Amino acid sequence: MPEQVINERHVFSGQALISIPKASEWATNRLGRVVSVSNISYLIQYGRIRKFCPNGSTLVSLHDLEKYYSMYDSKRESSYKARLGSDINWSLSFSNVKESESTKHVHRLHPYKGKFIPQLVEYFIDEHTDDFKKSVYFNKNDIILDPFSGSGTTMVQANECGINAIGIEISSFNSLIANCKVATYDIDELRREIDTITVALKGFITQTRVQEFESKLLTELNMFNSKHFPGPEYKHRILHREIDERLYGQEMETSFLPKYFALLAEYGIKLKQERSNTFLEKWFFKSIRDELDLVFKLIQKPTSIKVRSILSVILSRTMRSCRATTHSDLATLVEPVTTTYYCSKHGKICKPLFSILRWWESYSQDTLQRIAEFNLIRTQTNQYCITGDSRSVSIRHMLNRYCPPLFEKLKEQGVAGVFSSPPYVGMIDYHEQHAYAYDLFGFIRQDDSEIGPLFRGKGKEAQKSYVEGVSQVLLNCKPILNHGYNIFLVANDKYNLYPTIANNAGMQIVNTFRRPVLNRSERDQTAYSETIFHLKEDHAL
Repeated sequence: MPEQVINERHVFSGQALISIPKASEWATNRLGRVVSVSNISYLIQYGRIRKFCPNGSTLVSLHDLEKYYSMYDSKRESSYKARLGSDINWSLSFSNVKESESTKHVHRLHPYKGKFIPQLVEYFIDEHTDDFKKSVYFNKNDIILDPFSGSGTTMVQANECGINAIGIEISSFNSLIANCKVATYDIDELRREIDTITVALKGFITQTRVQEFESKLLTELNMFNSKHFPGPEYKHRILHREIDERLYGQEMETSFLPKYFALLAEYGIKLKQERSNTFLEKWFFKSIRDELDLVFKLIQKPTSIKVRSILSVILSRTMRSCRATTHSDLATLVEPVTTTYYCSKHGKICKPLFSILRWWESYSQDTLQRIAEFNLIRTQTNQYCITGDSRSVSIRHMLNRYCPPLFEKLKEQGVAGVFSSPPYVGMIDYHEQHAYAYDLFGFIRQDDSEIGPLFRGKGKEAQKSYVEGVSQVLLNCKPILNHGYNIFLVANDKYNLYPTIANNAGMQIVNTFRRPVLNRSERDQTAYSETIFHLKEDHAL
């Protein structure tokens, strides 16, 4: 421990204590990566460590910090290797990368299930070498192809590295997100359009009683929660099983409901829409739907297609946060929640949303900031995501039609290789995860054309179909690949399908890189890895 941290320790109730800034310094030195003051405050807020307040100052226990961060020391790496095998490349876990870096600039313009972190792409496409990556596979101004583009991570990182990129996506909405990430914008024009929409939305809301209702509801909730859920101390008692969270939460939830229903009646708030046949009708309150419809009409007015597209992404991100569900159920919806409820994520009674204004304003400003950040580092290269089926789409034709500069580069130099992450067998329905956007924007869904979707399961037939699909994608890409191409596919190949896929495509697996995927949830302690398959042309065929 640094001497200055030792010298600033306090002792209170038998605990060795330090200030939050010194806790940040201690944790940074312990982990070898930056742990900010906000990170320490988060641990306090969510009851991971206790706070002590002698003489009014906020201090934390060194013992609590040691216990919490023990999972990040060398034992963590040893534990993973013991469970996954000693051949995993721990550096590819990117355990030292802060969340702000893994979600930097435009990478977090919109939530998306199943995307890999940008550092993984950068590792393989940049010009460095190390003990594991012994060769440089791509050079500046090359063209790289991602036939499973998703939300465009490979295209964005290619731009950062000075590499051109072509994406292909069967999901219209996914390709919209991807192309919005790599597009260039007139920031002032975009800000003006956002401000115009925000003013109109505020004017619309003032004609209703929604704001007045929510203000009164929040006042009542704050008083109730302050009494029954006293902040970090309550969460600390939950973690140490001094309170049965499920039973106590249910009791308090039931206790508050009469007040909630009384306020709904007092302000004349109508929750449900007249029908519940579509996603938009089922998962959004009437007040939310009315505001969504207003903003949807307003974003059609700008003359610039790029501006209309990025406004659509902001609205979609807003919609996702305004569905009638709990804070802990945003990723996997169960049933609409129309009442106040006990929230295990925040450890108190929370409420559903009745207006989109807060999130629209927040995501609008966040989007402007992220675009500005990307503008500072972006290179003068070309990236475009084609909307189509990677198994059959004419890449040359679509590029010539929608991105002539990239088409000309393709004619001149061909494609150096592929970096992509195909869907995993039976894991995600990529259209369903954005069903709200498909409903509002009227995109045509291609669920039946997805490769390896969740609804087809993981059985033998699903595996066979998956092998055929990925093989055909590679075969469709081969005509534009240069001699000596390098293909990198990120997969968790638990069914050992990729040797067959490579063979079907006339390729061979020349190397594999195994990486641990660290737990994304403290409740999930399952050791998990994925493999980056390096494929090249099979010259023996």
